[in-house]
This record gives sequence, structure tokens and C-alpha cells, in this order.
Amino acid sequence: MSGSLSAPLRLYLASTSPARLATLRAVGIEPIALAPGVDEEAAVSDAEASLGGPLAAPDMVQLLARLKAEAVAERAVDASGAPLSGLVLGGDSAFAIGGQIHGKPHHPEVALERWRAQRGRAGDLHSGHWLIEMREGTAVAAVGASAVARVQFAADIDDDELEAYVATGEPLAVAGAFTIDSKGAGYIERIDGDPHAVVGLSIPLLRTLVRELGYSWHDLWNR
Repeated sequence: MSGSLSAPLRLYLASTSPARLATLRAVGIEPIALAPGVDEEAAVSDAEASLGGPLAAPDMVQLLARLKAEAVAERAVDASGAPLSGLVLGGDSAFAIGGQIHGKPHHPEVALERWRAQRGRAGDLHSGHWLIEMREGTAVAAVGASAVARVQFAADIDDDELEAYVATGEPLAVAGAFTIDSKGAGYIERIDGDPHAVVGLSIPLLRTLVRELGYSWHDLWNR
């Protein structure tokens, strides 16, 4: 199975997430990271206005993943001015718990409030993926899907631990105010589902999408 582009197949990551970049590198892929520049809040607001109600978490992450990939694809060239040829990957994540969707808290007081409410509980981390095939600057095909993992938090996390964790700044810029690949890992008791989805990029799902576009997973290996 393979497409017509020569291997290794170039992957453009429409994200500035260090976790997504590290995940791809760990599986043998060195992507070209390009900031998508999407106003996420405005995009969700517009979609909800058209829908006449709130977006469900899977729909929201898929919308934003698609918009991010499309924003990079529409530029048609990379930072050096070379036409995009390969696959553009957009991703987005959101954490749903107790009927509410939690994105990035941004502020320490918000992160602390969320952690006090979610310790001892479980929630679902939704991760959206959108993959666009580019040939000499032109989009020729696209596929997308979302993944979910259920996260169980420890019940014995005390306020001192939470304040120390929030003070590191780590939870401020991640969906749900937690990570599993850094300091926050000690506060998570169990994950049901693909653990990669919790860092915002499901590797098994990405492989499936790559194959849907007619390529093999190993076509992306370039490290």
C-alpha cells in the first residue's frame, strides 16, 4: 500500500504543541511544525451560533482539528516558501467531566478550581484529528476522526499538591489542566483507552487515517 509521493512521506504538524511533537518523534516521525493561527474561541462560537446550541466534545475537537489543518493547507507553502507536498495533520483536545467541557484553563485560579472539583473523579479526554493530503501546494484529499480515553484521577490529592502543581505552570496550557507525560502523571490512577489520545494525538488512529489516504505507516518514518 502506498500513494504516489516518494518516501519518506513528509508530515506537516498544524500545531505548536510540544506533547504532539514529542509523541511523533518517539514513533520515528520528524514533522515540520507550522502554527495554524486559528481563533479557537471564535470558531466554536460561530459553530454554536449556526447550530443553535453547544457543540458536543467530539464535534468540537473535530471542528478545530479540521480548521487548523485547513489553515496550514491554505497557505500552500511552508516557512521556506516551498510548496506543501505530503500530509498536513491538525489536532485538538478537550476534556469532558460532569457534563462540562474543559479546554485550557490559562489562569492559575481556574486550573486550581478545576483540580479541586475533578480529584477522585473520572472524565473523558477527546482528541480530534484531521489529515489533508497535499501535492505541490494543492489539497487533494482529507480524512478525519476522533479518539477518546477515560481518565481516573486519584482521590487523595491534597491542596498543597494541587497548589504546587498549578504553580509550575504546566496545567495552564493543556486541556483539562493535566498531563500524563510530565508532572501531572502522578495524579492519574488509570487510563481506559488509547493513552496517546490524552496528549492530543492517537498514534493508532493516525496510522488508520494515513492508510485511508493510500499510504503506509512506515512511509512517514524519517528519524
